[in-house]
Amino acid sequence: MAERNEKADASPAADADGPATTGWKPTAESRRKATTLRWIAAVLWFVAIAAEAVAIFWLLRQREFVGEGGGLVRDTDTGLLEEQNVTAQFPQWAFITLIVVLIVIAALSITGSLLWKNANRLDPAKKSDTTRFFVQNQLGAIIAVVAFLPLIILIFLNKDMSKGQKSTAGIIGVVLAVVAVALGVDYNPPSVEQYTADQSTVIQLLGQDEVVWVDGGSVYHVCDEVPDIQTGSEKRTGTTAEAVEAGKIRLTLKFASELNTCGLAVPENADEIADALRAIQGGATDTLLPAPVWADPADAPIQVEDAASESDSE
Repeated sequence: MAERNEKADASPAADADGPATTGWKPTAESRRKATTLRWIAAVLWFVAIAAEAVAIFWLLRQREFVGEGGGLVRDTDTGLLEEQNVTAQFPQWAFITLIVVLIVIAALSITGSLLWKNANRLDPAKKSDTTRFFVQNQLGAIIAVVAFLPLIILIFLNKDMSKGQKSTAGIIGVVLAVVAVALGVDYNPPSVEQYTADQSTVIQLLGQDEVVWVDGGSVYHVCDEVPDIQTGSEKRTGTTAEAVEAGKIRLTLKFASELNTCGLAVPENADEIADALRAIQGGATDTLLPAPVWADPADAPIQVEDAASESDSE
């Protein structure tokens, strides 16, 4: 990335008619990939729930009768005839099939969750939209509960299973359900606000939305001379949205040393900016992202005015 000598007077996202964007947005390719991943995840989850339905409405109802041929007797309580000494048991083939179905449901649920979380990395929800943000990011865990809980309950309530069958199937079901839910939860989901904070920092530090990354690693960098990307891999340059599309989910927090390495101006409050980014990248919603403070105002690669507050407009 060439050293920037020209100072911008407006955001690179703006044109002659004013700002073109108001925050981070995924690339068209990221949206396409995210949509594809979500559709695949939805199909896998549908199959998992369908398998659960088959297990509930068909498999758990299977039984075989032992002791047939003992003659008919009349039940004095109901007046109905029944075969003497006949007992219903859950067939061994059905028990083995049930274990296989539980494993298949877990595999489908977990695979769908991983694909769904990858889609959310490419096209996240806004944290300000609380309900959608929660549902979109924790949908994998929700589906896992739906796919396992009714089946596990009915396994323990099944009267035809032996104690051994019931305890074995129940324990396997619970363990698989816990694993599926744990892997379905997104413990640090990305958000539009997080990506916007990274983009805003890049623009204020460099004067434009342009970063560098290589195929390995999970972060992007402010210039191409930093040691972390001298790996022999091809260096790629693009916007923060293109970096996210390539799987780099955040700006490196070592941007100050990188700016210094590349001979670019370093803001005096770089540590304060890094601390704020760390909090925002960690999920904080009430952290102020400081504006860079330059020792020489001429070092600022871009001039961005503060928006007018509501009190100023009254």
